[in-house]
Amino acid sequence: MIRQLITTVLDVILRIFFRRLEVAGQEHVPARGPVLFIINHPNALVDPVVLLCRAGRPVSFLAKEPLFRMPIIGSFVRALDSIPVYRKMDQADTARNRATFDAARALLARGGSLAVAPEGTSHSDPRLKPFRTGAARIALGAATADGLDVVPAGLFYTSKTRFRSSALLCFGEPIGVEPVPPDPDGEPPAGAVRGLTARFEAALGALTLQADHHEALGLVQAAQRIFTSAQRGGTPELAERLQLQQRLAAGYRRLREEAPARLGRIESRIARYDTELREADLTPELLPISGYRARTVLRLSVRALLVLLVLLPLAAIGLVLHAPGWFATDLIARRFHGGEADVVATVKALGGILFFPLSWILVAACCGMRWGWPGGLGAMVAGPLTGFAALRFLEQLDRLAGGARGLLLALTGRRRFLRLLAERRAIHDELVALGNEFGV
Repeated sequence: MIRQLITTVLDVILRIFFRRLEVAGQEHVPARGPVLFIINHPNALVDPVVLLCRAGRPVSFLAKEPLFRMPIIGSFVRALDSIPVYRKMDQADTARNRATFDAARALLARGGSLAVAPEGTSHSDPRLKPFRTGAARIALGAATADGLDVVPAGLFYTSKTRFRSSALLCFGEPIGVEPVPPDPDGEPPAGAVRGLTARFEAALGALTLQADHHEALGLVQAAQRIFTSAQRGGTPELAERLQLQQRLAAGYRRLREEAPARLGRIESRIARYDTELREADLTPELLPISGYRARTVLRLSVRALLVLLVLLPLAAIGLVLHAPGWFATDLIARRFHGGEADVVATVKALGGILFFPLSWILVAACCGMRWGWPGGLGAMVAGPLTGFAALRFLEQLDRLAGGARGLLLALTGRRRFLRLLAERRAIHDELVALGNEFGV
């Protein structure tokens, strides 16, 4: 009951924080029986929350021991049947991990599911960190005659530090693990552990976006947006976006090794195009392939304006009510996350959980003092509703403003607009040609 309540609340928070949260490969998750999930770890506490809410079955976690001693978070961690891991970097007694492994294997023996991040820590590196052997040791120790399913779960964020960005949870095909005879110490043999760890790395690497450095990752993401916006068919699914970025990253590596001069030319071309878009305060998505058609512009504008007018009264109240909490959360996220980008989303989510309900309670208390309990109850209900209205209002206003900037360029700078369209198509065609030539 407590687990279900926590999961429901966290799922609501995810739906607010992310504009799009998609799941791919759900069919690879067994509905029953023991399962060990292995996940990448780019976004601190957000990563386990996404898996918890979207795995389709109850999941427990291996979690660093300091989390169990943190106020509030520790209660949640324990309520989800998490198992503490003792790490050297936390100045913990690593000998206590023997009990950790025993507890993990016992949980799997009961038919439960456990999630492990083999990288061992959250990070913002452009590649997966070298895997630690704990996941393989747990899997080999828990495997029975019927085997054990290990399901890789890749997490992909379009912008992990930005509120209302998008996230993808992608499950891969289960990796079957057969039992092996233990060594004299009762542990799986070292060779079997190394081999299984390598399989885990390959499986999770196929579900994640990796590049040699952050500059390459930025180029891949810019190329993907240009490429996708030059095609018809609307906004692609996140799984399609990830696959395209993976292909572009593979192409980057091939070009760097075999044709660095051509890589330099396409890199410069994309950078120039991206710079020109930023100078015009546009994105590739704001340049329609066929230009702006009067009837379409009128229809979309009228619809957007009607939505804004309907939302305006509640949104105005919501903006005033939530502004203090928003600024406080943003201030904490920018100044007190230790310079680590992988914890920004966690700080923002925790700040929102704290400050926004506090705002609702304070307003409800004031209304209750003025109009009695009906006024207080009404204010408490109106708080979240006005916040939602403000969020939708700002998103709709942003879309309308973006479209207006693109239309203004099409009307007042026709030659520049057409040149941007032509250059985007040329970059798209060059990327296709390079992909065909180098087989990526």
